Amino acid sequence: MKQFFFLSIISLLLASCNVSPQPINYGSDACHFCDMTIVDKQHASQLVTTKGKAYKYDAIECMVHSVQDEFKDTEMAYYLVADLNAPGELIDATKATYLVSERLQSPMGENLSAFSTEESGKKAREKFTGDLYSWKEIQDHLKIIK
Repeated sequence: MKQFFFLSIISLLLASCNVSPQPINYGSDACHFCDMTIVDKQHASQLVTTKGKAYKYDAIECMVHSVQDEFKDTEMAYYLVADLNAPGELIDATKATYLVSERLQSPMGENLSAFSTEESGKKAREKFTGDLYSWKEIQDHLKIIK
């Protein structure tokens, strides 16, 4: 009986340390950065720390600002952004291509959208105009000046 109890406790502890993205409950979850309700499936994003804590955002720019400020010294397991071409599907932010276009408005006004491939980003630029960025470049573009 003691072994069963011990195994149950260990299993519970391991399950609570799950390091993975969490589902975004559109229409009810609030953005960690600006506190707006997350409703736009084309621009949502999420950070997950190496300890498993998930932070959800209504816009990619909110997540980038969090990375630059509150989480600049925090180790992350996941940086995730919504693919504009697949609303609600989160992709690896570090591998995504970003388009800033006045013709594609995002919730916080930076006109920032993400694409899973460089090719899909280029196709969107042909349609909407604007500038393409990598993960590093979009962080520089949105740099918070203090």
